[in-house]
Amino acid sequence: MTRPDTATPTRVDARWIGLFAVAWLGIWMAQLTPFQLTLPEQINDRLGIGDTITDDTWQHSVTTFGVVSGISAVFALIAFPLTGALSDRTRSRFGRRRPWIVGGVLLFAGALAILGTRHGLVGITVCWCVAIVGFSTASAALTALIGDRVPVAQRGVVSSWVSAPQAIGVIVGIGLISALGLSTGAGSLVVAALLVVCVLPFVITVDDPPHPARDRERLTVAGVVAELWVSPREHPDFGWTLLGRILVNVGNALGTSLLLYYLQFGLRVDDAQGDLLLLTAIYMVFVISAAIGSGILSDRIGRRKPFVLAAGALQGLAAAAIAISAGVPTTMVAAALLGAGFGSFLGVDQALATQVLPSADHTGKDLGIMNIAMAVPQALGPLLGAGIVAATGGFVALFTVSAILGIAGGLSVLRVRSDR
Repeated sequence: MTRPDTATPTRVDARWIGLFAVAWLGIWMAQLTPFQLTLPEQINDRLGIGDTITDDTWQHSVTTFGVVSGISAVFALIAFPLTGALSDRTRSRFGRRRPWIVGGVLLFAGALAILGTRHGLVGITVCWCVAIVGFSTASAALTALIGDRVPVAQRGVVSSWVSAPQAIGVIVGIGLISALGLSTGAGSLVVAALLVVCVLPFVITVDDPPHPARDRERLTVAGVVAELWVSPREHPDFGWTLLGRILVNVGNALGTSLLLYYLQFGLRVDDAQGDLLLLTAIYMVFVISAAIGSGILSDRIGRRKPFVLAAGALQGLAAAAIAISAGVPTTMVAAALLGAGFGSFLGVDQALATQVLPSADHTGKDLGIMNIAMAVPQALGPLLGAGIVAATGGFVALFTVSAILGIAGGLSVLRVRSDR
């Protein structure tokens, strides 16, 4: 029997890619809709912040949201590599990755359903942390399937369908809640149900055989813990790719995670939720176009780094535009630039990550470490952003730091030697 860690994967068809994309649509909708809309609104309700806004109340709300999100980042930091490593070693007759996808999705959906009913800050924080663990578990197993089942020549296209659904998911989630006038509780329940519906078809049909290379190994806590480290000195390409991903994602998180607060308290617009939906739609169009375009083109020319470099530059320009000239029209232009830049990055970054992994035997664990740089910066973004806003009393410094980090992240990938 051919070992899956040494065999060259065969091409995946359009049906596989389509169901994979729908699964990610559900994942991102369930993660980003609460993060962008319902979770901040729950916190505002808990703090008693309504139409009367003062400098003290909005900064208190931003800081509280940052703390809740920052605590969840600790759980993501542990869950991503740990569950990835465990999925590498799983010998279930249902496959290596499938049990972790199913378990993660059920945990994620259950936590979201309960989250919408919580009113205290402790309950909100606990439920969001459990939700992030479920998100991390499912995401680690799903991304590992790229290394397991997708040939290098298709990884740009497939990776673009990990990222493009981010924008689609958040716009669909926010749009549904806004159009139907749902409460935070009902909204959380809807996205939890849609999460299960979106992931189920892929889980049922995916080819995920057991890994015979692991059959004779004993699973121990010490063995798993020892694997949760990749030396950047021994594997510099892995280290530089990880650093670039961290910087770009922190920069993007600073530029997007406090957008509702920026509209409400920075620009003081009359309809912050409506403007958030419009800006997210603009962002979505450019993310999807850039992600798919860069994924296809990078596969065709066999190069990844130029797209990552361009992504960092565009992200820097977007954040700099807002920092220089605050206003809704400028923010729309920035949303387009940020979407194009982040889409270009996401379209090739996952493919690049799969090409710098130290070992094919540890795909789940290594990509779990890589995915820390996707989820943890996003979770820490509100906390870091809240600190910057509280220290400066406004949002200019926030977007300035976002611009610097985006550019630095693009430049760091130039140090990767195993890809052009």
